[in-house]
Amino acid sequence: MPNGDNWQGDVLRDLRGGATPQGAPQQQGTPQQGAHGPAGEPHGAPAQGTPGYEAVPQPASGFPAPQQQAAGHPGAPQQQYAPARPQRTPDSRPVVDQGLALTGRKPRHGESFAARATRNLRRTVASSAAREVADTTASAEVLQQPVTTGRQIAVTSIRGGSGKSTVAALLGTAYAHYRQDPVLFVEADPSLGSLPLRLGAETLRWTTGDLAGIVEPQMSLLDVTGYLVQLPNNAWLLPGSQGQIGAMLETRAYERVMVSLRRYFGVTVVDCETLPAEVARVALSAAQARVLTAPATLEGVTSTYAVLQWMQGLPPHVIAGTVVVLTELVPHSGLDLGEAVKKLKSTGASVRTLPYDRHLAAGGTIRTELLAHSTREAATRLAANAFRLSQQRH
Repeated sequence: MPNGDNWQGDVLRDLRGGATPQGAPQQQGTPQQGAHGPAGEPHGAPAQGTPGYEAVPQPASGFPAPQQQAAGHPGAPQQQYAPARPQRTPDSRPVVDQGLALTGRKPRHGESFAARATRNLRRTVASSAAREVADTTASAEVLQQPVTTGRQIAVTSIRGGSGKSTVAALLGTAYAHYRQDPVLFVEADPSLGSLPLRLGAETLRWTTGDLAGIVEPQMSLLDVTGYLVQLPNNAWLLPGSQGQIGAMLETRAYERVMVSLRRYFGVTVVDCETLPAEVARVALSAAQARVLTAPATLEGVTSTYAVLQWMQGLPPHVIAGTVVVLTELVPHSGLDLGEAVKKLKSTGASVRTLPYDRHLAAGGTIRTELLAHSTREAATRLAANAFRLSQQRH
């Protein structure tokens, strides 16, 4: 049984040498699937009630809770949520149609060859290399801090096209790279979200809504990961849909899944719907840190500033635990980023910028080795900033 002082090591030990799971589906078409195939890898899980674990998220406050009363009957008793188990095992579906996949071009590097050569030359004749190493080391120390309960970091935006799923993918990839405990991506945006594609998943089967009717407290980590998509570096993905139009995710289903899965993963990154969707409000309330993405345009900054002013009227921990990410979607945005950052910081939120990157702008699977150097640095600092906020008590 894992101990509360070093639960990450115990989980990893179980991952490498766990026993055969109980209750995992074994019939043909079982959910042991993913981008890299999790089948056959034994896993263990901490027992419920182990010291240092917390089975439920922190009480939400500040964001309006969805109404549960029956319409037309004020004060009527609420019905207990009883999820229906799937009638059959869903079929695997490819993330990208095979015919469409052939239309993609070879991915480009995030910065030009001339820019890379200039940067390397500058590092050899200046002291910037030492500063870069010091900054990277400081960020790594933050990202590798142990946790006693799983941290949830919710990523959302005010409008589509702001790089929300891209930022969520970069965050989770940074955590999976630097941390030893398992990292989970949850797609809480079932409306044709792009997170699986950005993460390089090949096929999808079980979704967040499906898992809500299956997950049980006594399930082991191996039982749980059998329904997830395995990614590199001990990371896992729970998609929001299989790419169908009109897919929906109920608030109670999301809450059930997040409460049940939190104890298995050190960090969970949630790719939410755009505000003010109901599930997004619930996710932001339950998360220990919030990331709000906005395009680095005058319209994006104006809308974000209005939302931050609204958040100032909520309990102080909400805006204190929020990071705004201004994403540069074009090489030259025409915006004074310095002044924009200063204005947004005046509300009490942290602000980061994600520079333009040719590789990210082209779409498709994110390959970290092709990211521009400035993008990798910005993503690492952002991940450290969000994780630090998730550890603080505001």
